Amino acid sequence: MKKSKPLAAFNSPFELGVRMVYLLNSLQPAGADLQKLVLLDYAIVYSDDLGGPPSLHTPVPYRGSEYMSRRDLIAQGLYLMSTRGLVAVVMDEAGITYFAGDTARSMVGALTSPYLRELEGRCRWAATTFATLSSKDMTERFAQQGYLWGAEFEGAAAREHQ
Repeated sequence: MKKSKPLAAFNSPFELGVRMVYLLNSLQPAGADLQKLVLLDYAIVYSDDLGGPPSLHTPVPYRGSEYMSRRDLIAQGLYLMSTRGLVAVVMDEAGITYFAGDTARSMVGALTSPYLRELEGRCRWAATTFATLSSKDMTERFAQQGYLWGAEFEGAAAREHQ
């Protein structure tokens, strides 16, 4: 009998898929493309970096690069959640847009852990703050905040030259 590999719980497609369900539920009736969801994921996890409520996760050094390294995991999570009716996918001439699926609201309402209630609040904040911005506008706004992330890289570069 072949031994199965244990599934990762943290930073896994499942974890990011759950966050996407909460996020898309907060964006309703609007949806978002993958790039905007990647940026919104960073915003909900590290909201304090962007002038929002306290960050959902502990800020870690070099976190600025996380929003790009999670792109594939978010895409996998969206696919996983779409197979369960939690995420809907629309493909048209504008590209691929993700929406909260038919059962997203039920899931968000049924789960009541303190972490998920905090997640829901950050998602509402991110939706209110960024929903009207395009992916391009969000990228520019994040870049304007770059001094928060760039200092981490500048510090590392300075240590290398010593």
